[in-house]
Amino acid sequence: MKRYKVLLLLTNLCVICAYAVAPNGYYTSLNGKSGETLKNAIHSLVRPHTKLSYSSLWNHFPTTDVYPEKVNGKSIVWDMYSDNWNTRDYWYYGGTYGLNREHSVPKSWWNSPSNVEAFEAGTDIIHLFPSDGKANSAKSNYPLGEVNTSLSVKFDNGVSTVGYPSISGSGTNYVFEPDDEYKGDFARVYFYMATCYQDYTWKYTYMFNNSSYLTLNQYARNILLSWHRNDPVSQKERDRNDAVFTIQGNRNPFVDDPNLAEYIWGNRMGETYNGGGSGSVTGPAEIIYPQLGSSMDFGQLGVGKTSNLEIYVKGQNITGYGITLVLFDDNTHHQMFSLSTERIDAAAVNSANGYKLTITYKPTKVGKHSTCLYFYDGGITGSVTGVYINGECLDIPTLSAPVALSAENVTSDSYRAVWQAVDEEVDYYIITRSIYKNGALVTTEQVDTEETYYDFTREAGTSETYYVQSSRLGYTSPASNTITVAEGSGIEGVEANRILAIAPHPGGLRFICNEPLNDVRIYNTQGVLVEQLDNVENDHAIDLPVGIYLITARESDQPIKAIVK
Repeated sequence: MKRYKVLLLLTNLCVICAYAVAPNGYYTSLNGKSGETLKNAIHSLVRPHTKLSYSSLWNHFPTTDVYPEKVNGKSIVWDMYSDNWNTRDYWYYGGTYGLNREHSVPKSWWNSPSNVEAFEAGTDIIHLFPSDGKANSAKSNYPLGEVNTSLSVKFDNGVSTVGYPSISGSGTNYVFEPDDEYKGDFARVYFYMATCYQDYTWKYTYMFNNSSYLTLNQYARNILLSWHRNDPVSQKERDRNDAVFTIQGNRNPFVDDPNLAEYIWGNRMGETYNGGGSGSVTGPAEIIYPQLGSSMDFGQLGVGKTSNLEIYVKGQNITGYGITLVLFDDNTHHQMFSLSTERIDAAAVNSANGYKLTITYKPTKVGKHSTCLYFYDGGITGSVTGVYINGECLDIPTLSAPVALSAENVTSDSYRAVWQAVDEEVDYYIITRSIYKNGALVTTEQVDTEETYYDFTREAGTSETYYVQSSRLGYTSPASNTITVAEGSGIEGVEANRILAIAPHPGGLRFICNEPLNDVRIYNTQGVLVEQLDNVENDHAIDLPVGIYLITARESDQPIKAIVK
């Protein structure tokens, strides 16, 4: 069920044009192709799309994932991971309250920047869903599979199950099994991801491999095709596909035409596909994407940050010298936004991929900002039509270093990283994990989560360390202390990144140290000793007036600088 926010301006009217199916001619480039050539054509069609910001996802989920029926008169989230109705209800009223932005294909599987803002797939809403936090955490980065319920089950909330696999081939001890109602949904999302991002390198090959053609390994093909066939496309998926198109500018072809999966991985491999409709597109000159009357959302941004939104402007039957682009001038808000060009050639906007337009949001003051992007010329007739662009600027956040705790549930092949939640609001936590073998560093990687724990799998014979940072509005906190997880199932002690380190603390500062410190002295910028502490333990906090200080300790070779705001 789709909802569109309509805003009337006195000067112009933004016209809504909602497609119930893919626009005419959207899939014609697939006709006459087979095998690898067909998959490459799908990749070329769906890969160019608007890259969303991570913070904007909460603004989009009410369009993509609203449940079709109200509960107690309220709209709620359609959560495919849980039947936690309280969480579904709360999410609509001012916060996450236990709901996460879940990547159905785990970010840790890619050998790419794992920070969600750093790579395109990290914010691709086709595979991002609102999820109950506990179910998300239990799912971890396990592959899809069917759980052997005759053995001990690790997690089961009635919708999501995690446990030992009943079918071999996943390469892991545990698998994640969604409810039967959603198995086809997940399968078609995985088909899309294996095609859209077939050029990515996969670090973990539980279900994907580094062949750009098939991409899915045999285990994945078997289980996903089975789920795809047994759970056909639902109206939920069709509605979501339409909603995603208005937001992101691309579609999941395996939802629009379920037979496509058979041509790539199934029982029609090698056959020529001709299901893309007519190649001729007739009718008036019009903009297909972004859909006129829809909204583009930058989400929230901190003061001093700049955000770019890359959208692919697509049209059909545009004539003459092309289209002209103008931002609505209200003397205030439009100055926060800018365009990479004010004119697009007709051939570029009529092409299959469209023209990549960059919209920049660079706010100069705190507040909510909006403008309207108008398209005209190129044969477009009738009222001038446009798309709303929104962003919100907030003050620079104050972020304190989290406190990492000793790992839990430690075994020879897995453990849970744990830390204390910080007091301030954060978007997510970033865990930096380093893996050692025979004392030598093997690799360092980052993952992020909205919980205060994260489950890692590891190889036998390795030791690991991790530390945690919080992230908010594009800013990152100081690092926590470092935890070492020893080889086997032991846990070594807590270590600091340095002998002496500090972190913000309301009205003062907090010490982070891997051993007790002696004769700690704090000087102001005039060289006056303002505080002397005989002994300081890890996590010791003190109050100090606003100012800049130099801190020394007997065990530290050089002083460190601290700022108290």
